[in-house]
Amino acid sequence: MKVSDILHVKGNTLYTVAPETKLQVAVQTMAEKDIGSLVVMEYGELVGMLTFREIIKVVAKNHGSVGDGTTIRKVMDDHPVTCTPETEVNEVRRIMLEHHVRYLPVLDSRTLMGVISFYDVAKAVLEDQSFENKMLKAYIRDWPEEKANED
Repeated sequence: MKVSDILHVKGNTLYTVAPETKLQVAVQTMAEKDIGSLVVMEYGELVGMLTFREIIKVVAKNHGSVGDGTTIRKVMDDHPVTCTPETEVNEVRRIMLEHHVRYLPVLDSRTLMGVISFYDVAKAVLEDQSFENKMLKAYIRDWPEEKANED
């Protein structure tokens, strides 16, 4: 299974934000949309990712506040790990674990195709295994009986 398969099932809803957006606005958007990340775009290109991890760091540093004038540019991950639509799911799992990330932007050349989350990967793997399990059970259930030798 490839990342393109996950994106196909997941759909193409994508939330982006500009780097000069106030962090408070981003937090509000993430809460309203029930999402864990925002893709930071500038001049049509991916320039960063904002996730709950970056927000928590700011809140901890500011004693419970995101700050009035803080912009996303100041706190975003400006070198996010990415993958391509052709990346195999097992490779995505390795990347996510190795880099300790929960969200991966998917780039086809320099074009943003979407974002996949750890949840998306887990769901896709579970559904794939469930389908394979059903096929194997059906195959075993329909196994032809061997004819007895009549010698």
